[in-house]
Amino acid sequence: METITEKNKAWLREDKVPQNGAELIVAYLKRRRIQNVYGIPGGANLPLYDALHNSGIRHILARHEQGGGFMAQGEARVTKKPAVCLASSGPGVTNLITAVADAKSDSIPLVAITGQVPLSLIGTDAFQEIDTYGLSLPITKKTYLVRSVSELIRILPEAFQIAEGPRPGPVWIDVPKDVQASSISLSMSQIESIWSSQEETISPTIFISEADRLRFYSLLENSKKPVLYIGGGVRGSGAEDLILQLAEAQEIPVVCTLMGLDSFSQTHSLSLGMLGMHGSPYTNRLLSESDLLLAFGVRFDDRATGKLETFCPNAKVIHVDIDYKEIGKLRKPDFGFCSDLKYFLENMGEFPIQERKEWREQIRSYKELYPLNSISASKGFSPQDIILTVAKFLGPNARISTDVGQHQMWVAQYYPFQKSGTFLTSGGLGTMGFGLPAAIGASLADPNSKIVCFSGDGSILMNIQELDTLSELQSDLKIIIFDNRNLGLVRQQQNLFYGSRYNGSSYPSHSKFSKIANAFGIPSLDLGDTEKNLEDLEVFLKEKGPGLIVVPIDQDLQVLPMVPPGKSNLEMLLG
Repeated sequence: METITEKNKAWLREDKVPQNGAELIVAYLKRRRIQNVYGIPGGANLPLYDALHNSGIRHILARHEQGGGFMAQGEARVTKKPAVCLASSGPGVTNLITAVADAKSDSIPLVAITGQVPLSLIGTDAFQEIDTYGLSLPITKKTYLVRSVSELIRILPEAFQIAEGPRPGPVWIDVPKDVQASSISLSMSQIESIWSSQEETISPTIFISEADRLRFYSLLENSKKPVLYIGGGVRGSGAEDLILQLAEAQEIPVVCTLMGLDSFSQTHSLSLGMLGMHGSPYTNRLLSESDLLLAFGVRFDDRATGKLETFCPNAKVIHVDIDYKEIGKLRKPDFGFCSDLKYFLENMGEFPIQERKEWREQIRSYKELYPLNSISASKGFSPQDIILTVAKFLGPNARISTDVGQHQMWVAQYYPFQKSGTFLTSGGLGTMGFGLPAAIGASLADPNSKIVCFSGDGSILMNIQELDTLSELQSDLKIIIFDNRNLGLVRQQQNLFYGSRYNGSSYPSHSKFSKIANAFGIPSLDLGDTEKNLEDLEVFLKEKGPGLIVVPIDQDLQVLPMVPPGKSNLEMLLG
């Protein structure tokens, strides 16, 4: 990893003039104060890598392009600013696609810059040529195939602006090798002038009328059982404090989507945790009785709503979202407003106080009558015990990433998130292999925080090669693998819905994760070893640097409750 030395200070001077397209890209990344880029070089992007040499921008060599994309996501999820991933043409592009698609599903600002074969070879089936533009178009906010250096000058600031918002997401810039190598005739002042003009944007004026305010507060005032239903858009807009103020002033309970769990303290008395497929029984029951749903920064995803026509059937809906396409897409609101959520709530004025004693009492009662049951384990460890031990020992500032599967849902159910930005998970696309590289990116964006990645024995194998990247970086990152020698959530569904006909979901061999970690030079702790316990876990977590922890769990443990696909949230299986 390169550091800033006397040798490379020339690149850091503001008056350094880029000589070609590749140096132009690097100059713009420096203008954006990009500190890290993640990727793998190849023939088609070598001019860009040559320009990065001695630039002062830190290049993180991923071991797979998908891993590099997820590392960039981890950084972007922490900073809320566009992060950059790089790949070469052909297989480099196809390897990167999943990470970019994941960013699109979860509205994460990302800029992917890839090399392409020279313009003259496009369409000839040249070596490592692939239609990057066509492949990436459905999974990005915008995709560019750059055809000249003059075009590249304009594209760079535009791409970052599109990635940032108003609803963030990924943008793809595909740059042919000859464009990267093409010379530039403009002076730095001319280039800066173009960039400055491109970056001058006029924020759209959103007018919130007095009639809008009256309608909003009229619905609130006439509601006896309102519920705040919040998602990833709350964190995206920075509206967490306003949500808390509204909830407390109006005594409104708060339910969260998977992406919204760290936007409202899960230890607050008004918190109802996560709703939907694996939500608490009391949460889904209370939602079914609500008469007003304040849907903020959500998209009525099927995992949250269950069978849509049965979701909150008696509730009027206030839907506020930054993306106008989401308003009324799945549930027609009684009051819909396309706006940045923070701006909308700020313009509602000071929230009036309104007591809802009967509703609060019903919430208290339902939490007692229909609780989220504890996980008991007859053999192995209880995932709940592990999760709560980590939370207790590391406190509310630790950043938690997960892969996708049973472990992800257990973390969502039991981890007491209290601070915004502390939960990194793949929501919309549900990508196994997300957790480790995303945690690495988060550790680089916030090196002072403790990072923990919860994974499963299936998910960790998807990007296990990034253990080598972690070993190189020596980040203070601990990986906790719930090891049941199965694809746990697949096995669970085969048990519940396919007559226990298990096929393709088990790993018959013994766990080797400790040996694999040690081979990469990463310390490990296997709680399956004789006499290892939760105290050993606490000691291991306290140690600085990377580490991997194997936690054996019973293969028959299930994530419950569970709403069967296509069923109402009230038809949850409780076990």
